[in-house]
Amino acid sequence: MATITSSRVETRTTTLQRPRVSWGRILIYAILILFAIISVTPFVYMVMTSFKTYGSVITNNIWPWPPFGTESFQFGNYPEAIQTVGIDRAWGIPLLFRYFLNSIIVTTCIVAGVLLTSVLAAYPLAQMDLPGKNIIFFFILATIMVPSDLTLVPKVVMMFNLKWYNTYFALIVPFLASVFGIFLLRQFFMQIPKDLFDAATIDGAGHLRYLFAIVIPLSKPAIVTTALLNFIWSWDSFKWPLLVTRDTNMRVLAVGLQQFVAGEGGTQTHLLMAFATMVTIPVIVLYFFTQKYFTQGVISTGIKG
Repeated sequence: MATITSSRVETRTTTLQRPRVSWGRILIYAILILFAIISVTPFVYMVMTSFKTYGSVITNNIWPWPPFGTESFQFGNYPEAIQTVGIDRAWGIPLLFRYFLNSIIVTTCIVAGVLLTSVLAAYPLAQMDLPGKNIIFFFILATIMVPSDLTLVPKVVMMFNLKWYNTYFALIVPFLASVFGIFLLRQFFMQIPKDLFDAATIDGAGHLRYLFAIVIPLSKPAIVTTALLNFIWSWDSFKWPLLVTRDTNMRVLAVGLQQFVAGEGGTQTHLLMAFATMVTIPVIVLYFFTQKYFTQGVISTGIKG
């Protein structure tokens, strides 16, 4: 009798320990993997095309290298792309490096300005008892509904009137504030307990000291997320720099891509992809360094308020 009971217990324990297959979770993972492959495919195509010959590109040869082809990897496309862009006559360096310098200056200034304005705007909307702050926040969010192309011409005319055309001011100043940055940081700041401010007040701290000594260190994931997103948006900006700059020495990397399009010999797609790969590398490197904070910022930023 004891043996039969022990066998039943062992059978029941074995049954309970069997992992259950969750078909819903498998479906979710399959969909995520599918969309991940779709998202990565254009980047893989760009990198592969940057190592092809022009003939392989126009014949749409997907894999011209061994074992399915006889071509070798065209590493020379990268220096050729740099030479095709041209030379900066003022500095005597390839225009690619001048474009890169301009992109670094513009992007750094925009990210720094956005962080400053977003932090200073989000803090009172989240932590201070201001009359009508929800209404103010509503009107700030309402500006997102205005199409950017609708205000494009007035902003260009404004650059001419301010004599900022073809200067760094035109490339930087209109983007020193970000509604999305204010929204993201406000949502994160609202999760910080106000008891911390009461404790800081007892120690003699005011709002500015509390903001920079306590709130900002606690909000590092949201701040890094804001910085990364604005870096990507600024780095990839094409339309605005093209409209407000005239000289090649004021152009940025994204505008430099147009030099490979519809030339005398047609679009040099292999060189275009090599140039685009060089433009994309800084964004990828920055993302890998900030991936941890970016994930935390997206996950921990709720919709409170």
